[in-house]
Amino acid sequence: MIEKMKFLSITGPKSDIDRVVNEYLSKYEIHLENAMTQLSKVQHLSPYIQINPYKELLAKVNEFAGLLKNPGEIPLQDISLENIQPLVQSLDEKLSKINKRCEELSEQRLSLQEDLKKIKPFLTLPEDVDKLIHYRFVQVRFGRIPLEYYEKFKEYVYDNLDTMFYPCHQDDYVWGIYFVLWTKMEQVDAVFSSMHFERMYLKKDYYHGTPQQIYAELEARLENVNREYARCESKMQKLLEGDGALILSAQAALNALSRNFDVRKVAACVKEHQETFYILCGWMSEKDASAFMKEIENDTKLFCIIEDDDNKISGTPPTKLKNPKIFKPFEMYVKMYGLPDYHEIDPTIFVALTYSFIFGAMFGDVGQGLLLAIGGFLLYKIKHLNLAAIIGTAGIFSTFFGFMFGSIFGFENIIEPIWLHPTEAMTLVPGLGNMNTVFVVAIVFGMFLILVTMIFHIINAVRSRDLENTWFDQNAVCGLVFYGMLTVSALLFLTGHALPAAVVLGVMFGVPLLLIMFKEPITRFLTKQGPVIEGSKPMFLVQSFFELFEIMLSFLSNTLSFVRIGAFAVSHAAMMGVVLMLAGAESGGNINWFIIVLGNLFVCAMEGLIVGIQVLRLEYYEMFSRFYKGSGREFRPFFQNTTLKKQSQN
Repeated sequence: MIEKMKFLSITGPKSDIDRVVNEYLSKYEIHLENAMTQLSKVQHLSPYIQINPYKELLAKVNEFAGLLKNPGEIPLQDISLENIQPLVQSLDEKLSKINKRCEELSEQRLSLQEDLKKIKPFLTLPEDVDKLIHYRFVQVRFGRIPLEYYEKFKEYVYDNLDTMFYPCHQDDYVWGIYFVLWTKMEQVDAVFSSMHFERMYLKKDYYHGTPQQIYAELEARLENVNREYARCESKMQKLLEGDGALILSAQAALNALSRNFDVRKVAACVKEHQETFYILCGWMSEKDASAFMKEIENDTKLFCIIEDDDNKISGTPPTKLKNPKIFKPFEMYVKMYGLPDYHEIDPTIFVALTYSFIFGAMFGDVGQGLLLAIGGFLLYKIKHLNLAAIIGTAGIFSTFFGFMFGSIFGFENIIEPIWLHPTEAMTLVPGLGNMNTVFVVAIVFGMFLILVTMIFHIINAVRSRDLENTWFDQNAVCGLVFYGMLTVSALLFLTGHALPAAVVLGVMFGVPLLLIMFKEPITRFLTKQGPVIEGSKPMFLVQSFFELFEIMLSFLSNTLSFVRIGAFAVSHAAMMGVVLMLAGAESGGNINWFIIVLGNLFVCAMEGLIVGIQVLRLEYYEMFSRFYKGSGREFRPFFQNTTLKKQSQN
């Protein structure tokens, strides 16, 4: 169901807007519209421009809240704006000092990690690094050379070059050092550079001792830095956790205040007699609007008008769905297609009933239905997923049809069917011979659903005052008469009763089809729109004839589409028959219960998914397409309740 909406226009002195928002509007759900757009015909209207004073404070509180661990477990409490500002200032000063120290330690850690990375490949070097770096007549170069170039270097260059290379480690590169005399330095460096040697520069006043000693010392220093960094973080967490409740309460309060302040974005201002007034426009539910008007009736600074004349309202009301709790999860399917327009029928209850019923008919099994029901509702209770509730509801109907079909975990000889076995029951159809009963019932049921959706289409058209879609469309009164007569004739034919007289059939079939064929000219004539027929009349007749032919084909295809209900009921029994055959249950021998369990789980999962999709397809393509547009816009309440005791006035 769609809640009835009322359009409100609220005005008062510009300086009083915060009081009105925090004292009144924050208690109610109101979908605000842009007042500048809604009141475009009002003269001397200007936007309400003012900078949000809570923005910076909120950003800082959000930063603090983001550092808290397990914020969901911290209870909220009341806090005033006067207490929030000193709290944020004090925390900011304390955390800034800790953060500064953390940043210093982080830089030290990165530096030590980089030094460890540099020295690690040279751990096999037996000599003191400081001694190597300070040779008097020989230069030492630390670095690495790609493995492929190292092989070429050894084979073609090394023997003819005045240098000595000492390899220390090998992966994709050969890490090592080479020694070169001062007098040969430029030549040797150039050769190594041509071999893609990447030199590493070590700090001369930093590395003392062998690489093993340096590496151990660096690791010890890194461990000390990590410990101190952990102490800093712990100190920060203790500081935050000590004020955790206040921080989160301040965040909630500032979020509400900031959002409430942002009402100015959709407000407008108008100047009257040297005083400036604000104007707010929006939609409230009928119940909230009545309560709001009653609450403000003694407030002399606030004026509110409920507009009942639709001609004075720009745009349609937003849609707020309100369905019983048992049907609410099915709103998910409706929203997937599109929210209903405010003047449309909300199809949620219709979807809930038809989806669950059709799913059960296509997947009728007592055991598997109970699995779906129990699993779905348990998942819904734990995770609160709408889809889980839908699965649980569908499982109940599957269980019901399982009793109707006499099937429990695929076994059809344990309980007697209340109605029939899908694979065995046959019905004699005059002119067609014996047909599976569930196929025939599925088609008749589909015809009934199509008639129901036509009635919905007519109701929607009446609400929107659409003459053509009320009377002459294929889903309007003409279509309902034609298809209704077709349904009655089919039922009479199937049950062996006499059909109405040929004249009656001719009138009931022919007249609606002619009206559907000429719906546009008739509508234009009745609404006095000219010309009655646009363009060439012969071309119009040809086009209308083929459109009518297409409509007839769509009636046929839509009707036959419901055969899938019976087809899946039969296929489910057939699939479980295969499982039982593989398990040896049909041969009368020992039953392989492992295959029974595995087969049931497989069929339950795979066929349950396929049936769920197929039923949704029937809902969208065969039913929704006849009456439902889904062009509505969602009701989005602007305000949130605030926990502040005292509010600032602007």
